[in-house]
Amino acid sequence: MKDLHSAFYENLPLLRDFTRLADPAQFTPAPDDWVLGVADIVDSTGEIERGRYKTVNMVGAAVISAMINAMGGKLFPYVFGGDGAGFAIPPSAAETARTTLAALRRWSEEEFSMPLRAALVSVAEIRQVGKDLRVARYAPSTGVDYAMFSGGGLAWADAQMKAGSHEVPPADPGAMPDLTGLSCRWSNSPAQHGRIVSVVVQPTPAATESDFSDLVKSVLSASEGLERGGHPVPVNGPPINWPPPGVDIDAHVSRNGRNMFLQKSLLLMQNLLIGLLFKTGKRLGQFEPEHYKRMVSSNADFRKFDDGLKMTLDCDQGTLSQIEHLLEEARGRGKIRYGLHAQDEAMMTCFVPAATRDDHVHFVDGASGGYAQAAAVMRG
Repeated sequence: MKDLHSAFYENLPLLRDFTRLADPAQFTPAPDDWVLGVADIVDSTGEIERGRYKTVNMVGAAVISAMINAMGGKLFPYVFGGDGAGFAIPPSAAETARTTLAALRRWSEEEFSMPLRAALVSVAEIRQVGKDLRVARYAPSTGVDYAMFSGGGLAWADAQMKAGSHEVPPADPGAMPDLTGLSCRWSNSPAQHGRIVSVVVQPTPAATESDFSDLVKSVLSASEGLERGGHPVPVNGPPINWPPPGVDIDAHVSRNGRNMFLQKSLLLMQNLLIGLLFKTGKRLGQFEPEHYKRMVSSNADFRKFDDGLKMTLDCDQGTLSQIEHLLEEARGRGKIRYGLHAQDEAMMTCFVPAATRDDHVHFVDGASGGYAQAAAVMRG
């Protein structure tokens, strides 16, 4: 019989209406002895200025894909933040998380010269400082679900990590996380209705849960007026081009110590075949290209709760002005901090355990800085 305590996340109810997440009652406290892991890229703003945001996204998503592989199919809550990620796991998996984060730190530095920070902290310690870690489970489609976090614990742990506390040191040279399934083969999705807008909103200590809930309901109500709620990925998936724009990054991720030139050549051949399948729509074995493309869009995580609200929206100017007015009014009352970053395209980083199943995961962000740039210009 499965341990109900360690199965905390999979026992949470699946919510299919994103607007219900504005209600704090939909979030359930994580068990006291669970462990929260956080990781992010050092100086992600500088990396963006150097034109490396696609790599930043890939390394951030690597944290999640490495943990999914390390957990061997056990469900656990995680969230992608653009330049990093957070996750919660039962105490029995704490050492697995430590080993995985250590390997990720070494790999990110050696493969991309991109330093990664990482930390682990117990939920009990989060509560000792007056914060909490509460989780909800949102299913945007029949194929996947995503964790949503509230309570301030994730943001507190992130601040502790950046201050050098609870550090997970990097592993020895040559350490490799298991990144099977991680890729970035799609081209960017251009805005169809104006701009791709990355939105980050966080409550201040002066805001009650009711204050923040009311604001979120208003912002979501404004975004629901957009086509498909502002979903930035076309119904039939992002554009497909050859050669794919992220093939160099993909080669670094998948080579596992192999020769870069050979790995890149292999990926180019694979992507040519994939592109032809998508173009013709022809089925290959159990793989149905048209169904897969629709599921890519359905599974995309363009809205989330991450101790606040984050959204990547395909947004017209009128709706953007409405959202900005709501945010500015709440900021003026001292209730929130917020940041916005507008760009021309959205991009996606993917974790695909098997292309013949519907449980492939797609992390969406703005293509020229996205959440990281929005967070860098937070007003409060």
